[in-house]
Amino acid sequence: MSEVSKSGNQPSKPQVVEFSCDECGRQLRVNLEEVGKMIKCPACGHVQKIDAEKAGMPTLPAAETGPAPAPTANNPAANVAATNPESNVAPVPAATVSASSVPPRPTSVSTKMSVSEMTAGEHQTETQALFYRILEQVSKIYVGQDELVLGSLVALFSSGHVLIESVPGLGKTLFVRTLGQVLGCDFGRIQFTADLMPSDITGAPVFNMKSQEFRFRPGPVFTQLLLADEINRSPAKTHAALLETMQEYRVTVDGVSHELQRPFLVLATQNPIESEGTYNLPEAQLDRFMFKLIANYPSAEEEADILTMHSQQVDLNRRLVEEVKTVSSPEEIQRVTQANSDVKVDDRLIDYINKLVRLTRDWPQFHMGASPRAGIALMQGARTLAAFYGRDYAVPDDVVQLALPVLRHRVILTAEADVEGHEVDELLTSLIRTLEVPRL
Repeated sequence: MSEVSKSGNQPSKPQVVEFSCDECGRQLRVNLEEVGKMIKCPACGHVQKIDAEKAGMPTLPAAETGPAPAPTANNPAANVAATNPESNVAPVPAATVSASSVPPRPTSVSTKMSVSEMTAGEHQTETQALFYRILEQVSKIYVGQDELVLGSLVALFSSGHVLIESVPGLGKTLFVRTLGQVLGCDFGRIQFTADLMPSDITGAPVFNMKSQEFRFRPGPVFTQLLLADEINRSPAKTHAALLETMQEYRVTVDGVSHELQRPFLVLATQNPIESEGTYNLPEAQLDRFMFKLIANYPSAEEEADILTMHSQQVDLNRRLVEEVKTVSSPEEIQRVTQANSDVKVDDRLIDYINKLVRLTRDWPQFHMGASPRAGIALMQGARTLAAFYGRDYAVPDDVVQLALPVLRHRVILTAEADVEGHEVDELLTSLIRTLEVPRL
């Protein structure tokens, strides 16, 4: 970075520093306050961080840095002075502000999770064939919500858990019940309330009058697909009871461990529109969830299908039995999950995942970045998603498609970014698109 020569002294006006773009060599200017932040070159789109060590160098007031560049097709908002000749201050080009306010550089990959993009075609592997059988049966009862369906299946076949954020009435319970019927797994549901105790989840010893001894009675957590509804309405000690279950796949009561039957998938929900009477999940527990999925309102076409499909007053239990076939079993799920671990991940892709996770810790709008567990979740999820596509190797598209669900609950915005109205998904998308995608 080169320093603008000092030829005047106007301390009341903004000072600027001048430097060259690392990619194309174009000379750029920014206000001194922008030093240390991420900026984007208006010519080539390269994003780089301004060296903070140069911030202490003497700089020239903006009025004496010479005429500002005229607006061009590549830089339509170069500066306001171009349209105001009488201004005695040459403002910094708008395209050299921090990267969070600049449209990200386009890439060849999409951050959207979509089932519709997966064409059935000819099944190449056992995992792909099973995946499409599951989708076919689920679609008989459940409409839309691609991110929820695909994310839950990836988590299930990666031995992970899912946190779902959505408003009421979008069919989360229906989805889990349908999934349990399709997979041949037991389904359980716990409604979390403020007075829910840990023993209400895990179970507790009950005194048997006949045998004159205590016998452990399993709680509702002893199932395979567990819907933890409105998990943020219970206090921390109840969360802690679920934490061991999610991580260790067992329950310890009175010093005795009770193993849970595998597979075991927790789908926890929280309502984003109500905060009264809720307890924020601690970061330690949020990190235990492989994905945080967002269930939005359905499209007009999907909602019309929902009205047609579920407005006939037909008993849902009967429909699940008569219309939905069981196409898998717990044993097959375990076998396929183990087989997915053989999907190859190239060293360059591992490096890409590592850079992506580590960049969240340096991004200026994030107070806290993602943990190494995020990288592990991305690796496992990419392997499973590749297997769903019928491949025995993972590609960058798999990683990017899962990046938002993996990272959005593991980063914390700075106070400034929160006040400015930034959203986590928006900043993460910008971050993802600044990284060069490896060619495999």
